[in-house]
Amino acid sequence: MVLIFLRSLLFNILFYPNFVFWALIALPTLAMPRKALLRVANWWAQSNILLMRIVCNIRVEYRGVEKIPKGPLIVAAKHQSMWETISLLHFFDAPFFVLKRELLRIPLFGQYLLKANMIAIDRSSGARALKQVMRRAAEEVKHGRQFVIFPEGTRRPAGAPPDYKGGVGLIYTDCGVPCLPVALNSGLFWPRRTFLRYPGTLVVEFLDPLPPGLPRDEFMTRLQTIIEEATGRLVGAGQAEQAQLFGRVAEEVKA
Repeated sequence: MVLIFLRSLLFNILFYPNFVFWALIALPTLAMPRKALLRVANWWAQSNILLMRIVCNIRVEYRGVEKIPKGPLIVAAKHQSMWETISLLHFFDAPFFVLKRELLRIPLFGQYLLKANMIAIDRSSGARALKQVMRRAAEEVKHGRQFVIFPEGTRRPAGAPPDYKGGVGLIYTDCGVPCLPVALNSGLFWPRRTFLRYPGTLVVEFLDPLPPGLPRDEFMTRLQTIIEEATGRLVGAGQAEQAQLFGRVAEEVKA
């Protein structure tokens, strides 16, 4: 655990200067088309993945990339970590997602969010916020963009019982485009509410898209079943790998 603590500490020390570096690199994109900003954001995401590999011994594996449809799309992803909010976007041409309005107040970062035309909402406004998301999502998807949404609304620990919200079903019905389910096990390696980063193989799996036009209840049932079954498999494999890694380290310490 001491080595994990030290590696995690070093990663976090490097993470923020790395963000500042790419934020400065991205400054000219404020006067350029949105694609330029998204390209720099992708470079930032890739640099974080490299840091994870070198510092924390976390490898990243993507599966099912060939299943990603082109054009307008809803991307419904499991949400276990801050990691996927950074690293999923580079698979899509014109992605956008929902974020809390307070993030717009962060110097420079807020300007980039506005430039990327993300949907900022006041979470305390309840049903009004959902209506705003539905209206904006339908508008953006009609322009060929990909809406990345986390159906449970917030990060959930790896292995926690599912808590899917009905809003994703309303948005799916309103937008009339395919939905790409995404399973992952990021919470095992970049858990919420801690700075610790654990070694192993972080896996993201893009699953078979759901076609547009399904009844909302059927869509919700199929979406949750597909994501949860795949996520359970990935989390189980990740836990087994971590147990093996920790067991090997324990044996080396004893020797």
